[in-house]
Amino acid sequence: MDQKDHEDYSRIIIHLMQGILYRDEKTALWDGLLRYEASIRDYLQIIGLDVEIFPADGFAYLKSLETLEGQESLPRLVTRRSLSYPVSLILALLRRKLTEHDAFSSEARLILEVEEVRDMLTAFFPGGSNEVKVQKRLDAHLQRIQELGFIRFLGGKKEKLEVRRILKAFVDAQWLSDFEEKLKEYAAYGVGKVLEGDHGNYETGDEFPRDEIQ
Repeated sequence: MDQKDHEDYSRIIIHLMQGILYRDEKTALWDGLLRYEASIRDYLQIIGLDVEIFPADGFAYLKSLETLEGQESLPRLVTRRSLSYPVSLILALLRRKLTEHDAFSSEARLILEVEEVRDMLTAFFPGGSNEVKVQKRLDAHLQRIQELGFIRFLGGKKEKLEVRRILKAFVDAQWLSDFEEKLKEYAAYGVGKVLEGDHGNYETGDEFPRDEIQ
């Protein structure tokens, strides 16, 4: 490996440590990841990490290796997180929307109006909810989801968003099934109250580098 290859190799690992690597955003790094995949996996294994690569969808991210029985656990470099119930709900709804899009549309990207996302959530609010308060909270939840890397706003006015395909890896069938059970638990309390007040957290099974995905 010459000096240039070594620098490219280092850039790939540094980018993965910082967050998700998207093929459409960092084509050269993506090509390098595929080229040096075996060496990168060997290096990451030393520090208790592995890289999940999704060639068809064009993204990759790091995850912690499972510790074998009898082995001492390494310090965790990739954090688990608890998401608030409203954020979990929005992620579940967007994941279903992505499934429908893949089944019935030939377009690779799922782009939604922000107002459309708000409409998807109206069924979860009780009659008489304070619309202004609810909208502000929903906007805050969407901002959080963008910070986590699952959507990105399009245009300066943030009237449209793209659902990033990493959501497919994060919200799988088991996650949705578990979430349906959680939804039943909250039904007795009142989903609208949860959405308005942010009560409760739902711990995801996935983990990503750093406190937030960049």
